[in-house]
Amino acid sequence: MIPHRMIIRTVVAGIFVCFSFAFGITVKAQDGKSLFNQNCASCHAIDKKLVGPALMGVEDRWPNKKHLYEWIRNNQAFLKTGDPYANKLYLEYNKTAMNLFPQLTDAEIGAILKYISDYKPAAAQPAAGAAAGEPAAESDNTLLFGILTLILAVIAFTLMQVNSNLKKLTDVKEGVDSPEPVPFWRNKTYIAIVTVILFLIGGYLTTKGAIGLGRNINYEPKQPIFYSHKVHAGINQINCLYCHSGAMDSKYSNVPSVNVCMNCHMAINEYKGEKLYNADGEEVNGTEEIKKLYEYANFTPGQPWDASKAKPIEWTKIHMLPAHVYFNHSQHTRVGKIQCQICHGEINKMDEVKQVSELSMGWCINCHRTTQVQFKDNGFYSIYEKYHQDLKDGKIDSTKGVTVEMIGGTECQKCHY
Repeated sequence: MIPHRMIIRTVVAGIFVCFSFAFGITVKAQDGKSLFNQNCASCHAIDKKLVGPALMGVEDRWPNKKHLYEWIRNNQAFLKTGDPYANKLYLEYNKTAMNLFPQLTDAEIGAILKYISDYKPAAAQPAAGAAAGEPAAESDNTLLFGILTLILAVIAFTLMQVNSNLKKLTDVKEGVDSPEPVPFWRNKTYIAIVTVILFLIGGYLTTKGAIGLGRNINYEPKQPIFYSHKVHAGINQINCLYCHSGAMDSKYSNVPSVNVCMNCHMAINEYKGEKLYNADGEEVNGTEEIKKLYEYANFTPGQPWDASKAKPIEWTKIHMLPAHVYFNHSQHTRVGKIQCQICHGEINKMDEVKQVSELSMGWCINCHRTTQVQFKDNGFYSIYEKYHQDLKDGKIDSTKGVTVEMIGGTECQKCHY
């Protein structure tokens, strides 16, 4: 007969291998996706233009793969080689500098490019009004392997019981007095194995859930009034600062009051633009939405308006950070010269605003590690005399520049106080 301990060791090893295989395949399959979301998704979509070009077919547009890898790691240094395609691309996107990614290995860049080349657009759903540019759902075999593991475990326990019964019959036949076997639900070994397995599964699921807390990518709540940034900031070219006047000079990017809206809508009381659709694909009546604004403003067209009787619009906040995180808009926009789209996506093409970036600690730190500080003609950084001198003396590579990390941008107290 096969000893019980050998069977138990075999079962435990088999279950461990199955779980490792299941989770390993999932992690490997999502490496490219996670790297893309962490490093690229804030400025690029695969099948549409955002801050940068659509990345579908990017390898076909770069005949020299080595040049593509150099461009991804340090686009500013590669531009100085005079490559015609790189410089054409740089000019096409208004000389918007791409973040630097010197930390990415060839394998990681390859994983990102493979994810892009394997990308399949989601099936069109006109009625649902599905947003373009969202990555297609990937197949996840975790559940399948979990079920197979469970089946194997049941088979293993059944075989152990069969082995125990056969041993008992053999002992009876040979006249050997053997103790009554302990039922598996009272067997300490079985209980310990099940406890360890449940602990590992529970720990994995808890950790996975905790990591995702507060990461509200694609969060797109319904607002009290359908306000289209595409119409206002995109088609009508209204400057962002007209409504969000604090974004350049304050910690907060303020939400405009009803008075700001009424500056225009006292005269504009009818929508005559292109058709509007909400996230569910339903057509929106723009004129009716203007009437909702009038209700908040307590305004009747053709009559004098008393602004003191207006009620504030209770907009639902979308981009939220934990209370223990310090974030200053002006530090990024005024001092850092960061474009709004880096964090908020191509908002001038959104009808209903949604969150496009993780806004997680890792996402911010990665940006701080790779983003160059805008030293040139920027009085805020004049106190960093050593870095200015090192740049002049060539001690710091001017193509890489001084990153936010180098001036303390990844120190804990910079964002937590």
